[in-house]
Amino acid sequence: MAASKTSVKAKPAKGKPGKPAPKRTNGKAHVAKRRVAPDVALADPALFDPLTPGETADALRTLIEDRRTASMAKVGRYRVICTEPLVVKPPHDLAGHRLARVVAYDYSSDRAVDATIDLDAGIVVHLDMTKAQPMLSREEEALAMSIAMADERVRNKLQLGDSPQCAMHYWGRTPNDLAFARRSAAVVFGRSGTDGSASVIAVVDLIDQQVTQVVPAEVW
Repeated sequence: MAASKTSVKAKPAKGKPGKPAPKRTNGKAHVAKRRVAPDVALADPALFDPLTPGETADALRTLIEDRRTASMAKVGRYRVICTEPLVVKPPHDLAGHRLARVVAYDYSSDRAVDATIDLDAGIVVHLDMTKAQPMLSREEEALAMSIAMADERVRNKLQLGDSPQCAMHYWGRTPNDLAFARRSAAVVFGRSGTDGSASVIAVVDLIDQQVTQVVPAEVW
């Protein structure tokens, strides 16, 4: 009579039910290496320094030489609102690069231009062109005041001692208002050294450089 064979079942590998056992390399379970993000504290402090005049000039030149802003540069009717350093954190691809942010307003097409310039590579790495209205530049404020002062209607409404106190960005509240779609400034006239009360408000269209409204301050 032949001897009966006894079947021996293989022992299952240890591990959680329903999950494959971890792979073993040289008898040790393989553990994936975790990526460690660069330490922001080790960033170059010089990246936060204000832009030098040379860097500002390089940033503007790079922007106007870009084909997407070629029409703005060709017509030449634009105003730079600000240029400032921009720093991005790791793990962004531009971390560690010297960057500049340039905001300009294109009068020829009534649009705002917001660009990021990589000064190390000399290229525009980000560009937004929208119908947004950025704040007035110092040059626009001075221009609005000079236009308002030269307007005869404004001069006729000024009281003795009145002078321009400030110029603020003005955006019309209704579509019927010319300043609703055109870049404008409100120039506030009053007396210096008083209680700060205004006398006359002049609205200046910065595109055509003319006064469009002259309003007594009490009804503004």
